[in-house]
Amino acid sequence: MIESPVGVMAVLVAVVAFYFWLEKATRWKIFNYLPPLIWIYATPVLLSNLGLIPYESEAYDFLRLYGLPIFIVLMLIKVDVLGAVRIMGKGVFVMLLGSVGVVFGGVVAYWLGQSLDTGNLFPLPEDSWKAFGTLAGSWIGGTGNMTAAHAALEGTGDHMTMSAAADQMVYLIWLPILLGSKAFADRFNRWTKVPPSRIEQMEVAAAEYDHKESAPTMTQLLYLALLALGFTWIAIELSAKLPPLVLFGATVITASTWLILIVTTLALIGSVTPARKLPGAQPIAMAIIYVYVARVGATMNLSEADLAAVGAFIMMAYIWIVIHGLFILFGAWLFRVDVHTVAIASAANIGGAASAPIVAAHHRETLVPASILMALIGYAAGNYLAILTGRLGQLMAG
Repeated sequence: MIESPVGVMAVLVAVVAFYFWLEKATRWKIFNYLPPLIWIYATPVLLSNLGLIPYESEAYDFLRLYGLPIFIVLMLIKVDVLGAVRIMGKGVFVMLLGSVGVVFGGVVAYWLGQSLDTGNLFPLPEDSWKAFGTLAGSWIGGTGNMTAAHAALEGTGDHMTMSAAADQMVYLIWLPILLGSKAFADRFNRWTKVPPSRIEQMEVAAAEYDHKESAPTMTQLLYLALLALGFTWIAIELSAKLPPLVLFGATVITASTWLILIVTTLALIGSVTPARKLPGAQPIAMAIIYVYVARVGATMNLSEADLAAVGAFIMMAYIWIVIHGLFILFGAWLFRVDVHTVAIASAANIGGAASAPIVAAHHRETLVPASILMALIGYAAGNYLAILTGRLGQLMAG
C-alpha cells in the first residue's frame, strides 16, 4: 500500500495523465462512449479496493478542502455572460430554462423514486437526494459542478457512483439526439417561428468575438494564484464562522455548503473585473478537477456498493432528462429560437464545456466559441442550483 500523501497524490495525477494520453495517442472509439472521466473515476476505485492506495489519506483531505475551491475560482473567473448574450441572444434564456428543468426534474425524479419504492422495485436509499444533487451539478454545469455539489451535500462514494453511472448512460442517448436534431432544422424553426435574420445575426456576432488566449506570463500566473488562494482563504474563514441554516428541522446549509457557495460568489464577482482576461485559468482548473474526481473514486468501498440502487437511479435519470427536454422545447417555443441554439443550450447543460463545442461544431461551426461561453454560464449557476436540488430532496425526505 502507498501511504505517503505525496505518493497517493502522484498516483492520482498519474491516472489522470495516463487516460488523457491514451485517448490522444490511440484515438480508440471506446472513448467516444466511455470518456476519460469514467476511467479516471473507476481506476482509483480498483486501486483502493485492491489495497494499493488507501481509502483515507491527507492527500484526499487536501484536495477536498483546498483543491476544489481553487478549481471553482479558476473556472468561474472566466465566465462572460455578456459575451454569450451578444452571440446567442435569447438562447441563453433557453439554456437557463433548461437548468430550471434540471432542478424541477431532479426533485420530481427523487419523489417518484421514493414513491415507487413499494415492494422494493426501486430501492433508492432515502439519502439518495445527495446523488440527485450531485448529478444536477453535472447536468447544469459540468464535472466541476458535480464534484462541488457532491462535496457541498457531503455525499459518499456511493452517491458519486450513482451520479457518474447515470450521467454516462443518459449521455449515450442524449448526445445523438442533440446531434441528430440538425436534420429537423427547417421544420423545427417553422414550429418555433424563428425570425429569418436570427442565424445570420448570431454568426456576425460570433465572428466579432475574440476568444483567443495568449500563453500566460509568470506575472499573470502569480495573479491567478493570488486570486485563487485569496478567495479560497476568505471562503474557508467565513464558512467556519457562519452558523448552519436549519429549515423544518433539517440542516440545509452546513459549513461545507457555505464554503462552496461563498467561493462561487467571490469567483463570479471576480469575473466582472479585468481578472477575467488573465490567460491560463481554464486548463489549470480542469487539471485540478480531474484529479479531484480520481480522489472521489479512491474513497469508494466496493464491498458497500448497492448495485440495485444504482440501477434504480439510472431509471429515474431517464425520466429526469425527459423533463429537462420538455423545458428546453418550451423555451425554444417561448423565445422563438432555432434548433441549433436549442441543441447547444441543452449540451451546455447536460454535457458541459466538453460536449457543447461538439454539438456546436456539428450544427454550425461558427458557434463553437459561443457554446463554450454558454457552458461557462452553466458552471456559474450550477453550484447554486445543484445544491438547491439536493436540499429540496432532503426536505421532501423529512
